[in-house]
Amino acid sequence: MADARNPLEGRSPAALAAAAVLAPGSLAGKVALVTGGGTGIGAATARQLGRMGAEVVIASRKVANIEPAARGLSEELGREVLGVVCDVRDRAAVDALVASVLARFRRIDVLVNNGGGQFLTPSEAITPRGWDAVVATNLTGQWALTQAVANAWMLEHGGAIVNVTMLSHRGFPGMAHSVAARAGVEALTRTLAVEWASRGVRLNCVAPGLIASSGFRNYPAGAFMLEELRSRVPLKRLGTAEEIAATIAFLVSPAGAYFTGQVLTVDGGQSLWGDNWVVPDPAEPSPVALPHEWWEEEG
Repeated sequence: MADARNPLEGRSPAALAAAAVLAPGSLAGKVALVTGGGTGIGAATARQLGRMGAEVVIASRKVANIEPAARGLSEELGREVLGVVCDVRDRAAVDALVASVLARFRRIDVLVNNGGGQFLTPSEAITPRGWDAVVATNLTGQWALTQAVANAWMLEHGGAIVNVTMLSHRGFPGMAHSVAARAGVEALTRTLAVEWASRGVRLNCVAPGLIASSGFRNYPAGAFMLEELRSRVPLKRLGTAEEIAATIAFLVSPAGAYFTGQVLTVDGGQSLWGDNWVVPDPAEPSPVALPHEWWEEEG
């Protein structure tokens, strides 16, 4: 039985390598705030930043996710990881979150906007309420927290922000609401990277591909498709939450100090190859006709 205090026991070589690559102490004295920090990529990121010496605050709108994660990460790291319940769609809650972190630690050096949510559905079936909820969570909420942290600390003292998005440059059939919001985040990131460069604030995005994390449990059919999905990735495996966490940690570390306004795609080559959405042929396809000018002989 794996030791619960050693979460990497039994993990893949890729996960172990990703978790070990960044030096302990490289974020000593820094304070990091990670949304969606109770599960999956968020929890792995909180763990990685904590191992690098940062004081870590994790936030989630779900009490059931945040409380056990804060306890578990605190036990692993040997110091308190503060867990805060916050719905980023609520601007008052966002302001309260930022105020509580500053009251406790007096600084916020790293912000990881990882919290999000969506549901898989054909675009014609998205309701106005569904669209608004996804955009509010994945775009407006990320902006609200980014602006709050910037105005309260980073624009005066500098800092690093990483926004976790999704594969968006080919579109994302079945996720029109979420891909629209995430593409907006990427455009916002590039814009703020220029606006805030002189203030010492760096902003980047990480766009994960297919990651074997707890997020798949939100899609009941997804868990049964893992083997098929793996075959669509050129590297023939799914990524790990630790690999995404290591990428985020690199970007906010001194090693990533010359990165800003970038979108790092971490997908094993998935976005370069293959199709994930079947486009059916029409029942009666139109005949192919080659056009010709009136003065040309038909042949």
